[in-house]
Amino acid sequence: MANEEKFDCIVVGAGPAGVTCAYALAKAGLSVVILERGEVPGSKNVMGGILYSTILNKVIPNFWEEAPVERRIVKKTFSILSADSELQMGMRFEDFNKPPFNNTFSVLRGKFDPWYAKKAEQAGVMLLNEAVVDKIIVEGSKAVGVKTRLEEGDLFTDVVVVAEGVTSLLSQSLGLRGTHMPEHMVTCCKEILELPRGVIEERFNLEGEEGASLEYFGGSVKGFVGSAFIYTNKETLSVGIGASTRDIKYGKTTPNDLIENFKAHPSIRRLVKGGKLLEYSAHMIPEFGYDHLPELTMNGLILTGDAAGFVNMNPMFHEGSNLAMASGLAAAETILEAKQKNDFSNKVLSGYRRRLADSFVLKDLKRYKGISDFAIRHPEFFKEYPELMIELARDFFTVSEMPKGKSRGLLIKKIIKRVNFLKLAIGLNRARKVMF
Repeated sequence: MANEEKFDCIVVGAGPAGVTCAYALAKAGLSVVILERGEVPGSKNVMGGILYSTILNKVIPNFWEEAPVERRIVKKTFSILSADSELQMGMRFEDFNKPPFNNTFSVLRGKFDPWYAKKAEQAGVMLLNEAVVDKIIVEGSKAVGVKTRLEEGDLFTDVVVVAEGVTSLLSQSLGLRGTHMPEHMVTCCKEILELPRGVIEERFNLEGEEGASLEYFGGSVKGFVGSAFIYTNKETLSVGIGASTRDIKYGKTTPNDLIENFKAHPSIRRLVKGGKLLEYSAHMIPEFGYDHLPELTMNGLILTGDAAGFVNMNPMFHEGSNLAMASGLAAAETILEAKQKNDFSNKVLSGYRRRLADSFVLKDLKRYKGISDFAIRHPEFFKEYPELMIELARDFFTVSEMPKGKSRGLLIKKIIKRVNFLKLAIGLNRARKVMF
């Protein structure tokens, strides 16, 4: 390709990380092309459905006034399930009903991603859909372009931004990251169920644009390491499960079995009753942890989003979109610095990691880096302890003519019989260190 046709930046993938990077670069006057594998942005992208938007609100202030968000999340619940019972903690804050709405919205990627990509196009980005990238072109030790299946063939650039998602075969082919380890991956299964708007608001006690996020643990995934969720959209529910790929592999079950089991639970079937299945999808989520992150840069190339493993593993947050956008913005800032110096070497591009280290991205990943190892070492926190908690709560609140002193004594005896207190103390101490 002639030199004058070379792009300043090629972005592989039109997810939140890639589009954020491309948008920021185009606004600064650089020539940028996004190569999206799917028919349109969002057609191949999957996430639970909660958009955390502090970064997006910086990129496009008050974006919610025009973006196709579903509901603002004002209500959150966390539940432990056994085979047929539920123990729940809930919260609702009226402050989250006011701009910027706690920067938390439910979204459908099939609607949101095309809108976001269109904003990038309006800023000057060239978007090419159905563009499969087979290889990064490397000359010497520097990435200089991509080999595609487009009629145009090879495309060349000063810097490649890999934002292709969790599998990221491109980064593996370059040796920036190794093969996927089952214990560092989560397999997710998600359904979109259609329900009338009024039914959703009545069942979940919502008004207007209010939304709810419901997280489920323990028996929600048959005691595996993982959780399940229900997120309210305007006229649909996002319902899904996520479980350790390691557990699914050795547990002789399938993601579909887990989600069907979840929907059949007495507490869940009442919430999803009458829902019409509109969409079924599956996805992998990287949970590498801080200590297992790949190399983030090389000469002429930067990894962003899921391709880099930027997902907060803390089950109270399930935060990925915000980290993806933050990494995209940090990549753009780094590329602008490199452009100014006319130096796209790894020495300059490594400023990307320094930017992330100064932000919440790597600080949060470092803070919660031990969660995966904790889950592997303490499976009792996902099965035995949740079941025992529900059993004890049931016994405590069972109305009978037994004197309260005697019933309390029986509860204490049950705890003593079922719990190894040394093991519990060690586990709680480790949980405190990695979760809070």
